[in-house]
Amino acid sequence: MRQGEISLAGILALFSLYLMWKSTELPIGYIRGQGPGGGFWPFWLSAGMLLSCGAIAWNWWRGKSPASVSNEPLMDAFGWRTVVLVGGGVIGFVALIAVVSMYGAVCLFLIYYLRFLGRHSWFLTLAMAIALPIGLFFFFEGAMQISMPQGLPFTQPFFDVMYDIIY
Repeated sequence: MRQGEISLAGILALFSLYLMWKSTELPIGYIRGQGPGGGFWPFWLSAGMLLSCGAIAWNWWRGKSPASVSNEPLMDAFGWRTVVLVGGGVIGFVALIAVVSMYGAVCLFLIYYLRFLGRHSWFLTLAMAIALPIGLFFFFEGAMQISMPQGLPFTQPFFDVMYDIIY
């Protein structure tokens, strides 16, 4: 546990630094008359994450967190199984985006996660798996005017109906 805590804090700190550096390709300050620049939120959220990693490292060094004084293994068999099942689901989600669209991949991931991993009822699973992608569609495509990947051509009828509702 002790090694896992500081290792993860270090990896996340490096990731924070990378995101901060990458977001400076766009303006990170306030642009008069326009609002925050394109890199504002990524930069400052990454800076907050870096500060959090620093706080974790500080508490680890002082031995103030339970993990920093533990000699137990980072994860038991159940923990590794969970990482594989959830990580595999996320990899499947990303792979499905190009096939069934972002919204279809969200729907399938929610079915996998809620019904098969979470063992929730079919009613709740289907309600969430249908409502959330539709809500995301109206938020991104309608309100934000940001198009998400639409997958292969067989998904086009869904988008035709949804765009008719928006426009």
